[in-house]
Amino acid sequence: MTEPATFPYRLVATDLDGTLLRSDETISRRTRAALAAARAAGAEHIVVTGRSVAWTRHILDDLGYEGLAVCGQGAQLYHAGEHRLLTSVTLDRQLARAAVARLEESLGPLHIAANRDGLDGRVVMEAGFHETVGSTYGASGEGNPRPERAGTREELFAEPVIKMYVHHPTMSDDELAATALDLLGDAVGIVVSGELLVEMLPLGLTKATGLSLAARRLGVRGSETIAFGDMPNDLPMFAWAARSVAMAGAHPDVRAMADEITAGNDEDGIALVLEPLLGQPAVG
Repeated sequence: MTEPATFPYRLVATDLDGTLLRSDETISRRTRAALAAARAAGAEHIVVTGRSVAWTRHILDDLGYEGLAVCGQGAQLYHAGEHRLLTSVTLDRQLARAAVARLEESLGPLHIAANRDGLDGRVVMEAGFHETVGSTYGASGEGNPRPERAGTREELFAEPVIKMYVHHPTMSDDELAATALDLLGDAVGIVVSGELLVEMLPLGLTKATGLSLAARRLGVRGSETIAFGDMPNDLPMFAWAARSVAMAGAHPDVRAMADEITAGNDEDGIALVLEPLLGQPAVG
């Protein structure tokens, strides 16, 4: 009798939006089964998302996920089984104000929003900010908090924040991010996490820093990790992991860096990679 294949990784790291989640913000039965089989084979599964805990925990609860999750681009380490925030890194608000001012001196008026810290940290938008944060994160879906409107810009800085969103009325995401990085790269982190989602983070904070912290708690190394993602904010995680897999609809930069490109998030792209590694027959 042929022995079953040994799963070659001890950690499976998955982004959420555009990767683990389908377009309707659900996770397919097939992908759930593949992840369960990986766990049964001795691997850990860690969700690594740009969403803050407030935007993530209802999804984890629905999945029956009880382990660690990296949220807020690495700012928050969350224990889903205990519904507890283990660590959190905030963006210095005075620094953030100065960074926004410097951008506006160069680029003209921006629209900004703040993602507040904590288990219930909400996204607060100034007047004129687009609704993409809400629509991208399924604000109308069950369990999702709704973004709030601030009466003044100063209200955005009234409480601790883990990140800021910046939006320019005419520049593309990649153009804005590149320009902001040139102007501010010595002070804050800048990353594109989705359509119309250019984020300002504490300097040096990435998904990789959050994932490495979680992995250390589990006794797992990057050399034992396979990672799945679709946007530029996943690139540090790709560099940290032994193997990186981009979804079919991924950003060009992500596709270029990945070791492998799989099917899209609506076509069970994660399962299609994991099943052969688990010794399961491919079914399409």
